[in-house]
Amino acid sequence: MGDRPQPADLEVGQEVGRREVTVDRARLVRYAGASGDFNPIHWNDRVARSVGLPDVIAHGMWTMGAAVSVVVDWAGDPGAVVDYQVRFTRPVPVPDPGSATVEVVAVVGALDAEAGTARIDLTVTLDGVRVLGKAQAVVRLG
Repeated sequence: MGDRPQPADLEVGQEVGRREVTVDRARLVRYAGASGDFNPIHWNDRVARSVGLPDVIAHGMWTMGAAVSVVVDWAGDPGAVVDYQVRFTRPVPVPDPGSATVEVVAVVGALDAEAGTARIDLTVTLDGVRVLGKAQAVVRLG
């Protein structure tokens, strides 16, 4: 579980993590099997386009989980993430052949010394456009 972040080492606005996460159709199929979400908009081009989507899209919960992995790695303990919320703002189209790359930047949004927590704000984008809004994780510090 490694060294846990300490309140004295943090300040609001500090970047604590950054990552690019790539998703392709094979990953969507594996995620569908693991999650039980077999909605055809995540694997069938015809169905996705028939409902107005540009292409098959990544599962929202996959995108949410991929984004918070940056925070989990920084925190050093998945149990340290005591709250996590997002708003789904745009889908993540996944072309075939090919893939989509989501960029995640994690920044300290607020510190609560009394509670011993930090709010980590995530900016999650695809081609510079936000796909998750108000993505925030609360982390219990070391």
